[in-house]
Amino acid sequence: MLKLFIAFFVCILTTTIGFSQPKAHLSINTDIANDSILYRTGFRFVEEAVSRSFSPINVSDSAFAIKLKQIKAAKCKVIAANSFLPGHLKLVGPVINEAAVLGYVDTVMRRAATAGLKVVVLGSGAARQIPEGFDRDTAKKQFVIIVRKMAEVAAKYRIPIAMENLNKGECNFINSVAEGLEIARLINHPNFKLTADIYHMLRENEPASSIIDAREYIIHCHIAENKERGYPGKFGEDFRPYLKALRSIGFTGVLSMECPWKDMKTELPVAFKYLQQQLDEAYQ
Repeated sequence: MLKLFIAFFVCILTTTIGFSQPKAHLSINTDIANDSILYRTGFRFVEEAVSRSFSPINVSDSAFAIKLKQIKAAKCKVIAANSFLPGHLKLVGPVINEAAVLGYVDTVMRRAATAGLKVVVLGSGAARQIPEGFDRDTAKKQFVIIVRKMAEVAAKYRIPIAMENLNKGECNFINSVAEGLEIARLINHPNFKLTADIYHMLRENEPASSIIDAREYIIHCHIAENKERGYPGKFGEDFRPYLKALRSIGFTGVLSMECPWKDMKTELPVAFKYLQQQLDEAYQ
């Protein structure tokens, strides 16, 4: 009887006060050097680029030490990084330098752990592009083997790799969340997850239901408008079907805007307000 009374009281309280379930958090893919303007706009999370901040190819140890201080001092938390592998570190095709790939991944993940990242996104279209004339089934098997080994390296640092879907205009392999789900099941490693990129889903006319199907793997999201990869609100894209799908799977991670900016000072407030409003509606 007491349990029933408590449940009834909580139900009334929730309805009266208007509580809603936890929501996804807005983030943005950009240089942490933009921290001040991001924080003033309302952002609390940033997605950096591996190539700019964590890559042993582009960033020396001394340069990383400087970058790390900047990251630690920022008001916005650097929670993720994308642009993972450079194009010459192939994951499919006739020549795969496994030692070079895994050595690179180890350094990136070690640095990412030092910076407190929660996820590293595997897009890397050039690295996973299937060469013309190369057998597709062979490429898929190669990708599964090498990426599983990458996940094993990442597991040492307790940071998952979250692969994103890329539209056919950018890559010819894994062009949908549905295809990503197939690969994730083949890799079958706890440190390999998925990023649902809503921009690429829009480009490929992929339904929001794919997010629901991949619920057990999706831990991160990217977003931009279909037209010109515009920032949210630039052309009035309705993201709510995809945001409602995220709500239905209980997604409370970050939703990173990945789009070009001409004038952050004027565009960021528009994008933040527009997407936050649709997010609030979807999660209500």
